[in-house]
Amino acid sequence: QVQLVESGGGLVQAGDSLRLSCVASGRPFGSNTMGWFRQAPGKEREFVAAISASGGPTVYRDSVKGRFTISRDNAKNTVYLQMNGLKPEDTAVYSCAAAQSYIPASGWRYSTNYHYWGQGTQVTVSS
Repeated sequence: QVQLVESGGGLVQAGDSLRLSCVASGRPFGSNTMGWFRQAPGKEREFVAAISASGGPTVYRDSVKGRFTISRDNAKNTVYLQMNGLKPEDTAVYSCAAAQSYIPASGWRYSTNYHYWGQGTQVTVSS
């Protein structure tokens, strides 16, 4: 069992930055692919970014490339999402997710490949 707790969300203006954190507990953290997803009101949940268990390879959705950076500190059981140049369309509830077993990189974008989820943190970007 893995528990995930996100923090760092808030209300910011367009162009500002936020760093989201997700702390994991319950099982060895370094063995899981981790992902960030977001869901805006009235929309389906969408993939944002993912990072390998080792913290090496990463994948991003096209609309956040160059603005968002996912990273992890396995010693702290924490995954981060640094968000720069925020836009109103980034407004959503952001949730982190952990895989239960190995996922090939081709599958990192799909929420059904993740077994554990946090409760989410709200990010609101005003124009």
